[in-house]
Amino acid sequence: MQHDLSNRGRRSIRLHDFDYTEPGAYFVTISTQDRAYMFGEVVDGAMCLNDAGRMVQTVWDELRVFYPGVDTDGFVVMPNHIHGIIVLVGAAPVASGSN
Repeated sequence: MQHDLSNRGRRSIRLHDFDYTEPGAYFVTISTQDRAYMFGEVVDGAMCLNDAGRMVQTVWDELRVFYPGVDTDGFVVMPNHIHGIIVLVGAAPVASGSN
């Protein structure tokens, strides 16, 4: 799959010849559009999730239910992004219930 990176502000750190569909642990970061604070706020050094942040947490916790080839490890929700470790444990994941 080719990606047009010409409109991005930074270069890709992906390894050129690495197959990211292979089993292994992958660190992922997902940011909100325009880095808007959508998931809550930090109060006294602790993240306080809002409804959207709790939804993101729930979806992360349920990934392994819907994708049997996926496991999850450490995960954190920040006001405008998430960090997590996704572990591909078998063949390329396919959503359960998909055709």
